[in-house]
Amino acid sequence: MTRKRKSRKIGSEGPAVYREKSTTQLELEARKRQKDKKRKGLKSGSRHSAAIDEQKKGSGKARDPRLGSKKPIPLVVDNKPKTKKERRMSAEQELAMLENDAQLMVLLDRLEAGESLGAGLQKQVDEKLDRIEQLMKQLGLLEEEQPEFDEQPVAKGPQSDDDLLAQFENMDYDDFDKE
Repeated sequence: MTRKRKSRKIGSEGPAVYREKSTTQLELEARKRQKDKKRKGLKSGSRHSAAIDEQKKGSGKARDPRLGSKKPIPLVVDNKPKTKKERRMSAEQELAMLENDAQLMVLLDRLEAGESLGAGLQKQVDEKLDRIEQLMKQLGLLEEEQPEFDEQPVAKGPQSDDDLLAQFENMDYDDFDKE
């Protein structure tokens, strides 16, 4: 057996080269398989923990669902309107908003100038004007035209005390004897 003596000179065996080992997918899988082989049997204390798991499952069903609510409780009271009526605008506010609508005013000016609007714009103007009319009726601002009669209607219903007294004083008692 021949033995080669090591020398301290660099050139004899060449400089030391450090190589990184490449870890491929296959090597990683092999290591995992080896680890799994080492672990055999059940976990320590498994015969005691199995009974506890069953007890937890059984006790969960008997628990009262009303206890431990997860619903958040507001700590600060908000002054938001809570009902639909409160959220809606009042009739006066909606009427003021529609009367001050700049787009509607422009479209009405175009109609007065004699321009013809498209079907969509005309429909929009009609809807807004109908809504204004509804709101004015609701608020009692719209005066309906009443037909004028030539004859005065005779009031047969209850009259005021002053009218009844004047009628009594002006009554002609001689007309009763003729009948």
